Amino acid sequence: MSQTFDVVVIGGGPAGENAAWYARDNGLSVAIVERELLGGECSYWACMPSKALLRPGEALNHARAVPGAAAAITGEVDVEATLRTRDRFASNFDDEGQQKWVDSIGAVTVRGRGRLAGPRRVEVETEDGETITLTAAKAVVVATGTRAAMPPIDGLREADPWDSRDVTTAKEIPNRLLILGGGVVGVEMAQAYRSLGSSQVTIIEAEDRLLPREEPFVGEHLAEVFADRGIRSELGQRLTRVEREGTDGPVHVVLADGTELVGDELVVAVGRTPNTEGIGLETVGLEPGGYIEVDDQLRATGVEDNDWLYVVGDANGRALLTHQGKYQARQVGDIIAGRPGSAWADNVAVPGVVFTDPQVASVGKTEAEAREAGINVKTVRYSLGHVAAGSLYGKGAGGPAQLVIDEDRRVIIGATFVGPNAGELLHAATIAIVGEVPIDRLWHAVPSFPTLSEVWLRLLEQDRDLI
Repeated sequence: MSQTFDVVVIGGGPAGENAAWYARDNGLSVAIVERELLGGECSYWACMPSKALLRPGEALNHARAVPGAAAAITGEVDVEATLRTRDRFASNFDDEGQQKWVDSIGAVTVRGRGRLAGPRRVEVETEDGETITLTAAKAVVVATGTRAAMPPIDGLREADPWDSRDVTTAKEIPNRLLILGGGVVGVEMAQAYRSLGSSQVTIIEAEDRLLPREEPFVGEHLAEVFADRGIRSELGQRLTRVEREGTDGPVHVVLADGTELVGDELVVAVGRTPNTEGIGLETVGLEPGGYIEVDDQLRATGVEDNDWLYVVGDANGRALLTHQGKYQARQVGDIIAGRPGSAWADNVAVPGVVFTDPQVASVGKTEAEAREAGINVKTVRYSLGHVAAGSLYGKGAGGPAQLVIDEDRRVIIGATFVGPNAGELLHAATIAIVGEVPIDRLWHAVPSFPTLSEVWLRLLEQDRDLI
C-alpha cells in the first residue's frame, strides 16, 4: 500500500504535531506517523505528569511559609488524590483527545513504526505487520524525540532501575528513593517524592552542584533548600556499582569514594539519548544513533542536495525543551510552504523553568558562557525575597535573581530567577533578550507594585550603581 502527501512527519509528539499543524495551515497535505501515543513524551511521561506530582507539595510549602495560613495546615499531601490528578493530567494515558485534534486540522494519522527508505520516502510497519509506503512530495520532517539515557555502570541494568517514565507514572511511593543525576528530572522528582511521603531521598550528582548547567548560585541555593526539607545531595560523586536484592528488594549502590547507599528504588536521570536509530537515516547518508545536525532552517545538513529533510525537537539536539521544539516546528511548517523562516532564537534565547520549589527560571547565556564567547560582561544580582511581593511569600521564600549584561551593547543577554513562581518572570526577560531592548529603555518599563516583577527595577538599580 502506498500514499502520497506533501509532508510526512515521523513522530507525533509536540514538535511533530506543530509541524503538521502549520503545514496544514499553509494548505499542504500531511501524514503523521506515530508508533506510541499522539502527544508524545511531554503529554504522558514528562511535562504534564511531573508538574501534577510537584504542585501539591509546592502549594503546601507556600501556605506553611505564610503567617496566618500556616496554622491552617494540619495534614500532608493526599498521595492517592495526587496520583489520580497525575493520571488525569496525562489524559489517563489515552490519546483519543490528541487524535481528535489531529483529525480536526485535516492531517492523517498513520499508526506504526516509520523509517526513511531513501529521499522523500517513508516506510511504516504497522502493528499487524503491514508495510505502508508514504511518499512526500515536498518534505519529510523527523520529530522522533529522545529517551532516557542509561550509563554503563556495573550492575545498573540488572538492577532494573526506574527511568524518567517510570518515576512520573509510578503507582506507589517508595520509602527510600535514590536518584542518579542532579539535573532537571532529578531535582524535580526528588522534591515531588519527598512531599509525597518518601522519608529518604538522595540525589547522586557527578558535578559539584545541582543543576550544573545553570548559574553556580542556583545549585548552591537549591541544595540548601533541599537539605532543610530532608533531601540529601551527594555532590561530586560517581556511581561505580549497583546491586538489587532479589527481583524487587532494596537497591544497594556504591559511590566512587566507597560510600554505600540503600534505597527501595533507584531512578536514573542522567540525560537523554536521541531516538534516531532504526529510522532509516543510513538510506540518505546520515549516521544513526546521534543527534541530527541541522541549519537554522532545520534542514539536515549531512544530506546532499537537501531541500526535503527537516528535523525538529529533541532529535536535532539544539534545545531539549518542548516549547523550543514547537517553535522549531512552527518555523518548519512555514518554510516547507515557501514562507521565510529561521529558528535563530535557538542560538540566542532558550527559556527554561525547573519546577522545584523554589522555581528556577533562566534564559540566554550564563555568565560563564558569555565570557567564553568573548563578550564584555557585567552581572547584577538581587534577591527576590527583598522585594515587597517576595516578602509576602514568607521567610526564606525568595532566592537570587541575576542579569547578564553585554556592556558594549548595553543589552541583556542572560537572566536567571530563583524563587516562588519565578517562571512567570521569565517571558519578560526573553522578550528583552530577543528584542535587544537597551538597558536605558528598560528603565521606562515600570513594574507594578507590589509584584515580583519589581525585581527588574532593583536589578537595574544594581546596574546603575556599578556604572
